[in-house]
Amino acid sequence: MLHNQAGANLDSTGRRMIRGLDRWENGEHMGRVGWLPWSLFIIAVPLFLITASVTWAFNSPGLYNDGFEKYSISRISGITETDLRQVGADIRGYINSGDEPLSVRTRILGEETDLFNDREVAHMKDVKRLVWGVYILALVSAAYLAIMTVIGFVRQRGRFIEPLARRAMFGGGLTLALLAVFGIAAMSDFDSLFVKFHELSFANDFWKLDPRTDYLVRIFPDGFWLDATVWVAVRTITGAVALTVAGSAYLVYRRYLGWQREMKGLESAGDLN
Repeated sequence: MLHNQAGANLDSTGRRMIRGLDRWENGEHMGRVGWLPWSLFIIAVPLFLITASVTWAFNSPGLYNDGFEKYSISRISGITETDLRQVGADIRGYINSGDEPLSVRTRILGEETDLFNDREVAHMKDVKRLVWGVYILALVSAAYLAIMTVIGFVRQRGRFIEPLARRAMFGGGLTLALLAVFGIAAMSDFDSLFVKFHELSFANDFWKLDPRTDYLVRIFPDGFWLDATVWVAVRTITGAVALTVAGSAYLVYRRYLGWQREMKGLESAGDLN
């Protein structure tokens, strides 16, 4: 009798363990640890979409050149459009290299000279550190999303598509919500938000430059940064909408298939009766 009871207890424990593993596999385990990796997965979605878009912006020649043309920088600065394109390329090259300090020579009204003064060079060193931080966040978030996706498919195979679609939908929705909050703040007072960003991002005041004497703010006026922010937002929104729509569409499709199976089951039961 004791042997039978022990066997029954072991069998019951085994069933509970199997049910627990099933819940873990389906992303339904909500213990102390089970919910954390997938919550981080959802958070990593907006982190990746935003940092990837910022990375794209800093390395997009078109964004620089369109800004130079839109704000008539050649006329304002005395630098030809061809030389301005080279200045943009030099800045991108500096940001993506380990070279220090920033050294950009160009022709101003036909006379070759160093474009940036010591204060501007010091600020660009801070900007470079900040941009590299964005690069790291983009790589880390992308790696985390990829690793968790691979783990999900290895453990669940085809059954992982549905929870992946759900998490992609949540991640895309979170991204859109965050951008909506930022958009409202930016529309109300972009200049104050821009200043606050600099105060939080930099430990010094090298970013306080004068367009009358400093070419960095002369060739990249405030309007350029507003346009760049919109440029980043549009690409982030596009990615977020794609994830949200794709995830939602798959979940609706799965629900439709389930509904069809239920209807066929009811029809079969009716035929038997």
